[in-house]
Amino acid sequence: MSRSLLRSVLELRTPITRLPPTFLLPIRARGLTTTTSTQNTSPTIAPTATPTQTTVPPIAPSPTSPSDKKAAATPHPISSASVAELFPLLRAQPSHYATVHVHGRPYLVTEGDRVRLPFHMHGVVPGDVLRLDRASSLGSRDYTLLGAPHVDPALFECRATVLGVETEPLRVKIKTKRRNRRSRTVRSKHKYTVLRISELKLLGPS
Repeated sequence: MSRSLLRSVLELRTPITRLPPTFLLPIRARGLTTTTSTQNTSPTIAPTATPTQTTVPPIAPSPTSPSDKKAAATPHPISSASVAELFPLLRAQPSHYATVHVHGRPYLVTEGDRVRLPFHMHGVVPGDVLRLDRASSLGSRDYTLLGAPHVDPALFECRATVLGVETEPLRVKIKTKRRNRRSRTVRSKHKYTVLRISELKLLGPS
């Protein structure tokens, strides 16, 4: 029996205890052998938490609900003591002004001003007297009272008289479309309600 045949028989009888050299294995097999060998030779132990460790307290979440955001954005209202102290000085000065809101639109007005609303107010006729009770600020030359968001209606009285309705000139616009020979004519003639601020006076804190 030749030596090579005897060596092959002996290798089949004895179990394979070692792997071939890494330079003879493919790249993937090399990576697997290195990872397994390192894991077996150097096991890692996870550190346990000691009782002397300090933990960071969690941070309170920021307000995400609409009510929290509104409360954070709304400024603090003026105290009644400061209003009672400074409002007489504001009322003693002449030529007051106010920023009144009509359907959400602000208008800076004084007594005798003529206001042309950018819309037609329905349900009113010329001669009607309207009380404007929403104002974001009241002021004079030296003092200004700001609301949060509106001033208390008990502090002032603003009345407006409906003068009538104005109409703009007729506007004609021709609308066309691309690759279309037809054209459409649109006519518009908007109406606007006109008010006059007949009364603006400051009352007093109740």
